[in-house]
Amino acid sequence: MPPRKRDDLRPDALHPDALHPEHIAALVEGRHPRPHDALGQHPSASAPGDWVIRAVRPLAESVTAIRADGSRIALEHVDRGLWQGVAPGPGQAYELEATYPDAPPYRADDPYRFVPTVGEIDRHLFGEGRHEQLWHVLGSHVRPHEDVRGTSFAVWAPHAQAVRVIGDFNSWDGTGHAMRRLDDTGIWELFVPGLGAGTTYKYELLTPSGAWVKRADPMARYTQVPPDTASVVGESHHVWTDDEWMRRRAAHNPHDSAMSIYELHVGSWRPGLSYRELADPLIEYLTELAFTHVEFLPLAEHPYGPSWGYQVTGYYAPTSRFGQPDDLKHLIDRLHQADIGVIMDWVPGHFPKDEWALARFDGEPLYEHSDPRRGEHQDWGTLIFDYGNSQVRNFLVANALYWLEEFHIDGLRVDAVASMLYLDYSRKEGEWLPNVHGGRENLEAIAFLQETTATAYKRNPGIAMIAEESTSYPGVTARSDQGGLGFGLKWNMGWMHDSLQYMHEDPMWRGGHRHDITFSFVYAASENFLLPISHDEVVHGKGSLLHKMPGDQWRKLANVRAYLSFMWAHPGKQLLFMGCEFGQPSEWSEQRGLDWWILDQPAHRGLQGLVGELNRVYRDLPALWEQDAGAAGFELLDGPADEVVAFLRWSRGGDAVACIVNFGGEPSGPHRVGLPFAGTWTEVLNSDAEAFGGSGVGNLGAVRATDDPWDGRPASAELVLPPLAALWLRAPSRDATGV
Repeated sequence: MPPRKRDDLRPDALHPDALHPEHIAALVEGRHPRPHDALGQHPSASAPGDWVIRAVRPLAESVTAIRADGSRIALEHVDRGLWQGVAPGPGQAYELEATYPDAPPYRADDPYRFVPTVGEIDRHLFGEGRHEQLWHVLGSHVRPHEDVRGTSFAVWAPHAQAVRVIGDFNSWDGTGHAMRRLDDTGIWELFVPGLGAGTTYKYELLTPSGAWVKRADPMARYTQVPPDTASVVGESHHVWTDDEWMRRRAAHNPHDSAMSIYELHVGSWRPGLSYRELADPLIEYLTELAFTHVEFLPLAEHPYGPSWGYQVTGYYAPTSRFGQPDDLKHLIDRLHQADIGVIMDWVPGHFPKDEWALARFDGEPLYEHSDPRRGEHQDWGTLIFDYGNSQVRNFLVANALYWLEEFHIDGLRVDAVASMLYLDYSRKEGEWLPNVHGGRENLEAIAFLQETTATAYKRNPGIAMIAEESTSYPGVTARSDQGGLGFGLKWNMGWMHDSLQYMHEDPMWRGGHRHDITFSFVYAASENFLLPISHDEVVHGKGSLLHKMPGDQWRKLANVRAYLSFMWAHPGKQLLFMGCEFGQPSEWSEQRGLDWWILDQPAHRGLQGLVGELNRVYRDLPALWEQDAGAAGFELLDGPADEVVAFLRWSRGGDAVACIVNFGGEPSGPHRVGLPFAGTWTEVLNSDAEAFGGSGVGNLGAVRATDDPWDGRPASAELVLPPLAALWLRAPSRDATGV
């Protein structure tokens, strides 16, 4: 069939295949909400059995559709760069060839000839806020679609009047890549054939006010290196080799297992290392010190380095500062092969106001709550997610699952939970809105946390969900189906505050502050606790852990040794920030590396050696971790002096470890201490050993307990207590005691 005459296709002609002038204007300006309804290939209304092909090619001299059978259909110019023609017979795949002045013909596939890449079930699940693998649907994905390979784009923007993709592939002019709105939920979609990995892009959105704004992809899985802000089309080629680790993890309960965590900021542990370059030295170091896990400060993309990752703009994208997403997978894979678990900080409590990111994403409050009394953190200058919005909640729940499932993360430490739980958090009277019952609890945030923890544990057995929660909110680690928040572990901020306050006191006066070091025993079984000495304690003028301690250099180091030994024996898991393990002198700064040079001094090398020994002995003694979550695993002993703290830890099988810490500044004893068994108690750790930089006072590796009752115990032993030091004594075997 010959091409129709141009006059037959005038917009004002009464022709069945003609378009209204406003329709044409929206198409050629790239602001049509459903461009696929007109562009691409559609059954002809004027010639049944034939197909109308329409395309926008501004400035073209001619446009020809080249069909799969080789036939060429010349399109006629309709108006303002809109071209149209009629192809006979059944519809076929086709490409468009356009000619321009003084240029060779340009041939490309047509994005508007494809059916949507987002299916009805996916849209329904997202509409319900229940799509647990949302990252497979939204964002950019290199994939085969119909008969070609290309990149699909999908974004949630319910308030937008129009959305288009801009990027290096179209010279950042999106008029030829307008997306279609799929439904009332507000998902927009476009498949661009032939487009591959490495493409940089953003979305351009027409807001309700009529302004065009440019935004990075909220679901981007790869980004440019900051300060550049574009999203990048990514494609993973990593093949995981940690099957054995994942199998063991699924059969493992981390809450009643050994867990000692090394908290690390990737950018300043050893500055300049990429994810891949970090693998060998980090594994060697963690293996030497026998930590069970490493916890990374947030690795999601963030524009401002000194925020340490706590102001996230790319929730689904590992920061590109240290490499590509597959490079991070390589690092985690290697850590798992070395039997080291990986925890990551996760920040669903707030996000920054950068205009190119999530804030007012489609011209209106979308991810944030629309009322600033619920939608803004005044302290941090950030925005608060609208936890009551089903799609926002889905975005966050799926994000937690994304890190656990796509990156094989073994646990998420959820930042600033207290700020999420309370509507009046850091607000004065009149600056907050009560909940529907008139209370201060953020019911929507509570429901979100419960959904997140329940879903994470259901889909990923063996992981740990950890709450940084600084209040006495009840049931943080209680099951979500029983009214709790459903976390596996809670940071014990009270222990951290009280114990550091105690250690700040001069040893001479610590006896009068005994309550500060022992109060945590009272509530140790009320939650499943993790004891943190984190980055927050060694920044912003707080000084290093070493310089929180009183006395001269020897006493400072001895205090740190005693304190960490007490911490490792105390009920609960433990976390230590990098540098604290060797007594870093300087307050931590993300702008420089650690004070590794201090390890040239034997005393600091000795402290590092103690931390390794603490971890090795701790892992070998189930009494120190098997019953962390219950009262049966702990028993307080009567210390021989107010500055001495003594207690027992018990395994489920009845094995015991006695921990006696002399927080006084002088050697003490011999003192008699009541014990549950007679026999030889092995001194498995003495933090005053010369190898650790101590004075070498001790009990020659063993203590003989006799059947002499003392302080209500059936047996007792006399001990020499080193200054500013801890002793760990392992009970005799049950066969040896006759028990």
